[in-house]
Amino acid sequence: MKVLYVNYKKIWQYSLLLFLAILIGIIFYHYLTEPVSKQIIDFYPVYKVETNKKVVALTFDLSWGTNTYKPILKTLKAENIKATFFLSGPWAKTHPEIVQEIVKGGHEIGSHGHRHVNYTSLSPAEIKKEVKLAEDSIKDVSGITTTLIRLPNGDYNKEVIKTLREIDYTAVQWSVDSLDWKNPGEETIYNRVTTKIHPGAIILMHASDTCKQTGQVLPKVIKELKRQGYTFTTISKLLTLGPAAIQ
Repeated sequence: MKVLYVNYKKIWQYSLLLFLAILIGIIFYHYLTEPVSKQIIDFYPVYKVETNKKVVALTFDLSWGTNTYKPILKTLKAENIKATFFLSGPWAKTHPEIVQEIVKGGHEIGSHGHRHVNYTSLSPAEIKKEVKLAEDSIKDVSGITTTLIRLPNGDYNKEVIKTLREIDYTAVQWSVDSLDWKNPGEETIYNRVTTKIHPGAIILMHASDTCKQTGQVLPKVIKELKRQGYTFTTISKLLTLGPAAIQ
């Protein structure tokens, strides 16, 4: 009569391998079936939105001054366009009446942080503190709790994005850079935007007083983009039109 020996050690090893294989399969299935936009937002800033619709978002960073914003708001009102303004906390706190004017115009408010420092040089705790300080300052004068942030200098790494996601913030970069902060001339700003535009684009411009040409060239830019068939919306609404994408 044959005697059967059961190798419990091998059975345990095979069972462990099977368990690990199933676990890895579940993880990969979750990753592959998770919406692409969420994957990108969790690890990268949003640069643009993948869509065939000729819709774009005008965005303005504002952290200094009280003059450049005026012709910008006037143009946006005349063209019936809603934009997204990224405000620094200290500036918003100092100029509550301008913040309220922007909100009254129906524009979206995002954060541009508290200090204009590179977040890659900060610890996660410091990043959260910077964002919270700006959030509180903006909320105090507008009643709005920000969830979008344009990082100072556009500086980030995966640790920065991870930290922002932990406090429910989405980082927003750009796919069309006007370079208006360099004051390169109205024609240069105009050409950079109108020749690089694409469906789902996020356009970077500035409303701080250091940018002397933005208010003057904006009407021409908008006129040309409309001629090309583009319409305008805010960042939050743009994100509903398709998956977020990186460059």
